[in-house]
Amino acid sequence: MKIKHLHRWDVAYREAVAIQQELKEKLILHDEDVLKPIKTVAGADISYTKEDGLFFAAVVLLSWPAMNIIEEASSIEEVRFPYIPGLLTFREGPPLLKAFEKLNHYPDAVIFDGQGIAHPRGIGLASHIGLLLDIPTIGCAKTRLIGSYGVVGDRVGDCASLIYNDQAIGAVLRTREKVKPVFVSQGHRIGLQKAVEVVLSCCNGYRLPEPVRRAHLTVNRLRSKQT
Repeated sequence: MKIKHLHRWDVAYREAVAIQQELKEKLILHDEDVLKPIKTVAGADISYTKEDGLFFAAVVLLSWPAMNIIEEASSIEEVRFPYIPGLLTFREGPPLLKAFEKLNHYPDAVIFDGQGIAHPRGIGLASHIGLLLDIPTIGCAKTRLIGSYGVVGDRVGDCASLIYNDQAIGAVLRTREKVKPVFVSQGHRIGLQKAVEVVLSCCNGYRLPEPVRRAHLTVNRLRSKQT
């Protein structure tokens, strides 16, 4: 895959925030490719080892809706940006992009284990990387970063709007009965309803969508080989 290089990564706090604010205005938050059928979905995940100061990043591409693995790519990189809440993309983005660059196929959509626009400045990992990949991206996080929501039903597919500053920034989605919901938000080039539909269609009886779950298994294998 080719990556759009829209900015430098070796920046200080204020410049990083300014980059986020500039990139946020470029986000497309509706279904841009409404006539293009989804045939492949990728999942992306990253893990960090404090002892070695390394990031393990993985991208797994699956067919849709069969969820068969087509290919996977990974990278291991040293940490080059400090841990600062709200700026995690500057820490996790470079190793993830290295993994994406190794893919031989362009996914029709990518699901990230992280936030899309459900972020204090409206541009989390899925949105930021989505702009650099220039393909539809979705944030599917295990925990809430911002916003409030009402009661989520117990059935698979039940959801509630995630609200922040009187605006819907995502959906709290039940993907498995009697299991905590996930927090879905738009990344780039996709609407919220479509994002929810894609995530739900990729959950094969697990809480997390299969592409993300597979990516998570891959980063765990990478870490185990390193230790």
